[in-house]
Amino acid sequence: MWRAPDHTRLVFDLSGPLEHRLFTLADPHRLVIDMERAKLAGALAETEADNPLIGAVRTGKPEGDVLRIVIDLKAEVKPRSFVLKPAGQYGHRLVVDLYDARQTPEDDAAKPATEPARPVSKPEAPAGPRMMVIAIDAGHGGEDPGALGRRYRTREKDVTLAVARELARLIDQTPNMKALLIRDGDYYVGLRSRFQKARKNRADVFISIHADAVPAKQARGSSVYALSERGASNAMARHLADRENAADLIGGVSLNDKDSVLARVLLDMSHSKTIEHSLLLGEDILGEIKRVGHVHQRRVQQAGFAVLKSPDIPSVLVETAFISNPDEERKLRTPAFQRSLAQGILAGVKRFVARQAPSAPPPRPATVEARVRPQEHVVQQGETLASIARQYNLHIEALRFLNSLSETEPPVGMRLRLPPEKGG
Repeated sequence: MWRAPDHTRLVFDLSGPLEHRLFTLADPHRLVIDMERAKLAGALAETEADNPLIGAVRTGKPEGDVLRIVIDLKAEVKPRSFVLKPAGQYGHRLVVDLYDARQTPEDDAAKPATEPARPVSKPEAPAGPRMMVIAIDAGHGGEDPGALGRRYRTREKDVTLAVARELARLIDQTPNMKALLIRDGDYYVGLRSRFQKARKNRADVFISIHADAVPAKQARGSSVYALSERGASNAMARHLADRENAADLIGGVSLNDKDSVLARVLLDMSHSKTIEHSLLLGEDILGEIKRVGHVHQRRVQQAGFAVLKSPDIPSVLVETAFISNPDEERKLRTPAFQRSLAQGILAGVKRFVARQAPSAPPPRPATVEARVRPQEHVVQQGETLASIARQYNLHIEALRFLNSLSETEPPVGMRLRLPPEKGG
């Protein structure tokens, strides 16, 4: 049993495939799970007395070879269940998620991959530089412990959460920055839900923290990954299937009236720019954690990690060290090493932000056209800050910092200052 902020998850470990039926009863509220051709191998785990949804758990045999589990509920729930086939270190599993019926559940399958484009808002008085939101994703969690250390049986999910919390503490002490912990406890968050939460909270960068493991216990050092082009292409196909909700990925421009080729080109441009900035972020973080200890890969690697597939947030995955190496496992358990890793990651984020500042030249040649960038831009109907930034090949944060913009979109008619071109 694992309790997350928005639901409670029950995981039944199975010895083989299972057919099951799930239904709820009222007066009083109960959840019934019938498992075909099943029996208990041992006593069920005790429930937590302070769980907001679950009371007592009872078992019975209503008929034949059916195992019935009855859960007494403290409130009405919306249950979701699914069966998982063996994968990696896991065997067959039955997963039941219980959501409070008074709240809207998070549903990876049904929830759109993007947040709807926000309408143009009324002008607000400048309130100083906008707080940058740094999303920190502690890998694994709950029923997914991640890799296990060889010597101390250290669980990856515990190490990643400790580093994430320390990084969040340091970020919250940094002017104009605030941390967003994707998970802040021992529970599992779906891979798509992780970057969806970052997008919902308008995160500026996304950092996923892990601890590597390989059969060879001699392997050591840190690595940093960004999304590969192939991984971006797979994610782009999903966005193309939901054009209405993909509008905000390309500056609020609707894809409904675009043919498939043009829609793919527009999304590809958005993904390519995000990957470009992800690689820059990864380079800056890798350059700083080299000071903390050995690095396994001296350049940023690229792979198709699902957690990195946010289409418009620079995202990296940091493999802090090899938990499969006994010496590195010992270091990963110490608060001092966890703090050093967090300090190195934060220093890399600061370097990345600094190179995106208005005074810095763009990381790549801004345009192939021989024209001079104007000094300001007047916001037109339907434009967003993201679309304006792409028009001038700027990072969106450069516009926000230069114009002291908050999280809201600039109003129509507002004159935005533009940073000078290199050499200008």
